Amino acid sequence: MSDGATLAREASSGDPAVGLRAVRALRELADRLESLQVANARDHGWSFQEIAVFLGVSRQAVHKKHGSSRRPSRKED
Repeated sequence: MSDGATLAREASSGDPAVGLRAVRALRELADRLESLQVANARDHGWSFQEIAVFLGVSRQAVHKKHGSSRRPSRKED
């Protein structure tokens, strides 16, 4: 797997096949990192609302995407 710098460079390639593969890989990496950091925030007691503020999305969007993670939901979420 390529590193982030290589993927960023490939994403701007003039070859659409290279560029699109890199965009897909970056999207998958971003999704994995988001899941990791949402779990980290939840482990630190953050609510879905607090996480949503930092991600720039609604609380409902965070809960829908990450609500079934390993931590049970709290009432105030």
